[in-house]
Amino acid sequence: MLRNIAVPVLAPVPAFELGVVCEAFGLDRAPPGLPAYDFAVCGEQVTPVPTTSGFAVLPGHDLSRLAEADLIIVLGAAPPTPPPPAALVRQLHDAVARGATVASACTGAFVLAAAGLLDGRRVTTHWLYAPLLASRYPQVTVEADQLYIQDGPIITSAGSAAVIDLCLHLMRREHGAEITNRIARHMVVPPHRDGGQSQYIEMPVPELDTADELAEVLQWALLHLDQPLTVDALAARASMSSRTFARRFRQRTGATPASWVNRQRVLLAARLLERGNDTIASVSARSGFGSPDTLRRHFIQARGVTPDQYRRAFRLTEPGTSTPGPAGHQERHDGRTALH
Repeated sequence: MLRNIAVPVLAPVPAFELGVVCEAFGLDRAPPGLPAYDFAVCGEQVTPVPTTSGFAVLPGHDLSRLAEADLIIVLGAAPPTPPPPAALVRQLHDAVARGATVASACTGAFVLAAAGLLDGRRVTTHWLYAPLLASRYPQVTVEADQLYIQDGPIITSAGSAAVIDLCLHLMRREHGAEITNRIARHMVVPPHRDGGQSQYIEMPVPELDTADELAEVLQWALLHLDQPLTVDALAARASMSSRTFARRFRQRTGATPASWVNRQRVLLAARLLERGNDTIASVSARSGFGSPDTLRRHFIQARGVTPDQYRRAFRLTEPGTSTPGPAGHQERHDGRTALH
């Protein structure tokens, strides 16, 4: 039964994530007939703890309160952060042993990983810190394109707003869809986003070092994504054999040429969808996917939503506005323009 919920806070406390969890579980919604929880914010001591936003919070309990909880939600600030205190690690292991659920909000996954609770599990965290989590804890399977993942008694969630999805998932698991939908209406948020829906990850273009032997070909490729970009063509432009080019490309970018080009094309398509009102066919052609079906397939694989759904969520311009065409000036990924 999901009745007793505790949130340990460590300095600096991420204010937004704490606010979301307090909004979800800390309000008394019993008068309108909704579930009420025994909710507690816990610290190493009952003294003010600074937040990431410049103010302090005062926990009502110390960490011993975690022993009563059937759900513990762990928060985390942007890494690097100090190792979690031994008392918290002990309480988290005890909670799992007695059958409680342990969840992490955003970078709280680093706390759980440092406590040894994520070994051999599938987890997620904020996409920006997913590579660091994976490299620091190689025994953990990090899936950066998920909103939340449940693996046994452990549930991890992605960054910031995905904590809302985590809380509603926990409620839905306990109370069902009808009650959760009513709570979501009180919170004025959508009642359900599936955990497998991709985070809206901005895939950054690698910094191009002019001393890098691949810098010129990478820059050229970024400005010609609407053209065929085969390994042979890129290798010839770099004056290398295809095999040497593919090896050095992977060393330089961490990806194969084909996967890197696809990622950059998805990124360009996303920019076009955000900043204009071009048809899907036009976006397909300008980003190098050729056909709407190919764009749709790659976009869903990368972003978890269709191009149309993405445009509705992230359009930055008014309908009827069009971005510049491929001839003449083409917008670069960094917001500047470049001449063909």
